Amino acid sequence: MKEKYDVIVVGMGPGAIFMAYEMTKLDKSKRILLIDQGKRVEDRNCPIEKVGKCVKCKPFCNITSGFSGAGAFSDGKLSLYNKEDDDFYVGGNLHKYIGVEQTKKLIDYTDQIYLEFGADNKLEGTEYKEEVGEIKKKAKKQGLTLIDIPIRHLGTEKAHELYKKLEDYLEENNIHMMFETVVEDLIIEENIAKGVKIKNVNKKDAEVQEIYGNNVVIAVGRKGANWLVNMCEKHKIKTEAGVVDIGVRYELSDEVMEKINTYMYEGKFIGRPAPFGDKVRTFCQNPSGFVSSEVYDNNLTLVNGHSYKDRKSKNTNLAILVSHHFNHPFDKPIEYGRNVAKNLNELGNGNVLVQRLGDIYRGKRTWEEELKNNKVEPTLKSAVAGDITFALGYRTMTDILQFIREMDKVVEGFANPENLLYAPEIKFYSNQVVIDERFETSVKGLFSIGDGGGMTRGLMMASASGVQMARNLYK
Repeated sequence: MKEKYDVIVVGMGPGAIFMAYEMTKLDKSKRILLIDQGKRVEDRNCPIEKVGKCVKCKPFCNITSGFSGAGAFSDGKLSLYNKEDDDFYVGGNLHKYIGVEQTKKLIDYTDQIYLEFGADNKLEGTEYKEEVGEIKKKAKKQGLTLIDIPIRHLGTEKAHELYKKLEDYLEENNIHMMFETVVEDLIIEENIAKGVKIKNVNKKDAEVQEIYGNNVVIAVGRKGANWLVNMCEKHKIKTEAGVVDIGVRYELSDEVMEKINTYMYEGKFIGRPAPFGDKVRTFCQNPSGFVSSEVYDNNLTLVNGHSYKDRKSKNTNLAILVSHHFNHPFDKPIEYGRNVAKNLNELGNGNVLVQRLGDIYRGKRTWEEELKNNKVEPTLKSAVAGDITFALGYRTMTDILQFIREMDKVVEGFANPENLLYAPEIKFYSNQVVIDERFETSVKGLFSIGDGGGMTRGLMMASASGVQMARNLYK
């Protein structure tokens, strides 16, 4: 008789972890299996700081794969909410399925779990309401919206410790976990999910195995967006038109960002600059942080950023992202984003490209020698000096440059010519998986949570979606 689980979860990011955690509280008798292509959290180490460049870890990047997922390994920021808000302005669409008030309660509950496992009690962005209000007014005059919400900063190194405790807890409570294991396919018969087909990544001639379960939960995160697209196409799982966020990682001195860093830690600015009116936003701000690289499928190298609790630089980095929606006849946002990333990687000989803002205005590339004398010193040493405008695309580049000009009127020095743009920074989401109020897809017994399927954006919302998923299954 083949082994059978009550729930099989594809992925081991925050959504999967918190779903499993909540199931241990609701019903310890349930047999739960989590599967991930990456390693245990304690074995996830990026060699770039020792060797000075990305070595393209095989078989999968340690930053994007493994227990706790990619987001937890970048910076570990938990975005909460303001009690007076009647909507959620960041974090995705979880509240559209369960309601705003229920989402607030869910975040409170999830936040308490993080605190129990070692998160910092301090909340950023709660002390300087008057000062933040003034910046909001200033931003509004430039057509920008500033979203200020409380943030709990874990820090890259502290996040490792916290998720290790969660990993230990799950094992102690009989949650089964398969690491370094690829889900080759879903087992779907007569539009009912029956299980998954898996393969060990370390054994060259490993056979594909079948594992069966009463329910299958997809919690793959952005790293698994491409895999999810393939699964949806193969098994005719219903989706809606999706979006891809394409942009740059922007690095500037802490001095310029001092007020934003002090008052909010992370300022989330949103604009729709002329002439295209596309949504442009800042994301994942890292005061005194470090720019980093990460590798996705087919050796695509993308840029990201993080910050530590104890180790500091003199620079702040943040993403500037442009949301691209496509419709008839083209509806492949991931493919579009991958092509942009591929072209940029080729220009950088497989590495992230970096360019000074002033050089873009002057219509020239940046040279390595110029970076050595630049006032803003690059924190990603493996980045290759070059010209990102060759591959980023006219519309995207125009949006970003216009947004920077508008931000400079709110934060003086934001458009300093010596500020640095790294590319590509791309956030992949699959076409949004159509789910009902129980998070069930068009395939019976197949559920979707977290970032990969388009429900959430970020650690807290992904974690909260996992808690709710467990409750839905328990009911």
